[in-house]
Amino acid sequence: MVGTNLKEATVTQMDQRGAMESEMNAIIQRLCYSGGPGLSANLVDSEGFPRTDIDIPAVRADRQRLAELKIDHKDLTEKISQNIQLMHAAKLGPKFSTTTDSDNVGMRSTAVPADVHAISRLPFAVVDEIVEESPAAEDGLQLGDQLVKFGSVESGENLLSRLASEVQKNQGLATSVVVMRQGVLTSLHITPRTWRGNGLLGCHFKFL
Repeated sequence: MVGTNLKEATVTQMDQRGAMESEMNAIIQRLCYSGGPGLSANLVDSEGFPRTDIDIPAVRADRQRLAELKIDHKDLTEKISQNIQLMHAAKLGPKFSTTTDSDNVGMRSTAVPADVHAISRLPFAVVDEIVEESPAAEDGLQLGDQLVKFGSVESGENLLSRLASEVQKNQGLATSVVVMRQGVLTSLHITPRTWRGNGLLGCHFKFL
C-alpha cells in the first residue's frame, strides 16, 4: 500500500511538473520573441527612459513568475528524484529501464522508471534568436526551444565554454540534441556546419 501511494504521489508530482514546464515555456515565448525584452534585457532605453515598445509591468510580472516557477520546479524535481530512489530501493514500479550514463566520468548503470528517466533533466538555455536557412533552423530547432542536452553538454558549470567546445568538436557530425518544446521533450539531430552566415549553428542561446 505504501508503495502504491508513493507511486501515485510521484505521478501526481510529475503531472504538476509538466504543468510548470508548460507555463515556463509560455512565459519564455512571450518574452523571447524577436525584438522582445528577453529574460534579462534592460527595460529602459539608451537615455534611461522606460521602453515604450513593451508592456513593462507585464514583463516584470512574467519574469517574477518565471523565477518562482524555476524554484518550485527545482524543488519538485528533487522530491520526484527522492521518490524514484525509494521506489527503486523497494523494487517498486511496473517498468524500469537500465541505462548507461557515459557522459560523466566513468560508467554507471541506473535503474529508473522508463517514463521518469526521460524528463528528469532541467533545461539550461533557451533559443532566443535563430536565423532562417541556418543549420539550426534547417535541422529542426525552433525559437523558444529550451535546451536540455546538446551532445554531452547538460546543465552545470561553464556552460558557454562547454557548449562552444561541443559545437566545434562536432562540426560536420549529426549531434543528438534534446529540447523542451511546449512542455514536451523533443529529440533532434543537429549538424554544426559552415553556411553563408556566422557561426556553425546560426542561432543564439540565452542561458537560464
